[in-house]
Amino acid sequence: MTAVANDRSASATAAAVNSRQTSAVAVAAAALARVASTDARVNAFTAVTRERALAEARAVDARIAAGEVLPLAGVPFAVKNLFDVQGLVTLAGSKIERDRPPATADAVLVQRLQAAGAVLVGALNMDEYAYGFTTENSHYGPTRNPHDLARISGGSSGGSAAAVAAGQVPLTLGSDTNGSIRVPASLCGVFGLKPTYGRLSRRGSFPFVGSLDHLGPFARSVRDLALAHDLMQGPDALDPAQAPRPAEPTLPTLELGTQGLRIGMLGGWFQTMAQPEALAAAQTVATALGAGVRVEWPEVARARAAAFLITNAESSALHLPDLQTRPHDFEPLSRERFLAGALLPAAWVQQAQRVRRWFAHQVARSFDDVDVLIAPATPCAAPAIGTEWIDIAGQRLPARASMGLLTQPVSCIGLPVCTVPVWGAHATLPVGVQLIAAPWREDLVLRVAQALEAAGVVRAPVAALD
Repeated sequence: MTAVANDRSASATAAAVNSRQTSAVAVAAAALARVASTDARVNAFTAVTRERALAEARAVDARIAAGEVLPLAGVPFAVKNLFDVQGLVTLAGSKIERDRPPATADAVLVQRLQAAGAVLVGALNMDEYAYGFTTENSHYGPTRNPHDLARISGGSSGGSAAAVAAGQVPLTLGSDTNGSIRVPASLCGVFGLKPTYGRLSRRGSFPFVGSLDHLGPFARSVRDLALAHDLMQGPDALDPAQAPRPAEPTLPTLELGTQGLRIGMLGGWFQTMAQPEALAAAQTVATALGAGVRVEWPEVARARAAAFLITNAESSALHLPDLQTRPHDFEPLSRERFLAGALLPAAWVQQAQRVRRWFAHQVARSFDDVDVLIAPATPCAAPAIGTEWIDIAGQRLPARASMGLLTQPVSCIGLPVCTVPVWGAHATLPVGVQLIAAPWREDLVLRVAQALEAAGVVRAPVAALD
């Protein structure tokens, strides 16, 4: 049997296991060994499910021996620790949830990947209750950027992006409320997909903001990203947030390319609130795609402010009982945000929802003229761990909150976004670019992402940790 490399894609792994060039057990053992040899430095995992992984791998090998062909045969994956994993406590990055009983069943998306032959190897670090952009978690330690261990991985799905960038697993799951897939994908140099709001079932995941939460995958190739997305689609009558819409294939083919697509660049806020390396990354993508249209969305700053207020209000209501009885068990920054949200006047939240609805209508009009829009995903490359302030557009801004400057306006209206990693000439750190489409058009952003990957414009190399 062939050796198992830590930079092998999920698709290549599944092909090798299906053809019996290697076994699911060998693949799982290699992934577990990679985690054991690298995670003391990266700190992506909060739990490793070794025995479960090996048992699942043996079951996959038995299915292959019985003649099954599985789309994710033997592919190791891991999930942000707000996903339910049977037998593990669903931490959601917190200290408080340690006192809850373990999950009695896997989250729906975990079940769907496992049914396709994927093998779960563990749970991943995150910002407490998903409220942050850096994964500098005081309970479980910071997750470090595999490309520079002194820098942040982004958040709140920092462990999910770092595990892929470190070559620990080729596929992970995260969540995105205000940018929590797109920010760490950008800073860690991997591909991330935030599907349309309501596309994938959220059942079995710990909520942050019910009206904004999305679940989605990270991978080192667009094909893997699309494959995982397609396998997780499907109706779930027990998830009230899921849209009543049939599953639609999004796995792109190279033959399609970008021919016939109208591609534009977002200007205004998305140019002003970015440092030179982020602007250069977006321009690299725009040039490669021949994006000849500049689009400006109105009142983007107000839309971001609306997302802040809605996030504050909804999340604080969820955590109010613990704020009243266990305030000192929260991280200090999370506690302050939740307390601020609990004190928001109802009229402010109502106005934020009005702005959100108005902004969604305005943005919808832009897709009459373009199919896909380009924007930087983060205002800069990954700052050092512990950075308090960054300078953007002549302003000194708080670093932790400002990582979402360019993702929050998109989040509050539920659009599908694929983040693609760009490495500038001689750059040692990547910066991601958002590819944004109208609702339910994941196929378009993945098609454009694959064309960029095939042309070598974007790439997701495994970090050199050895």
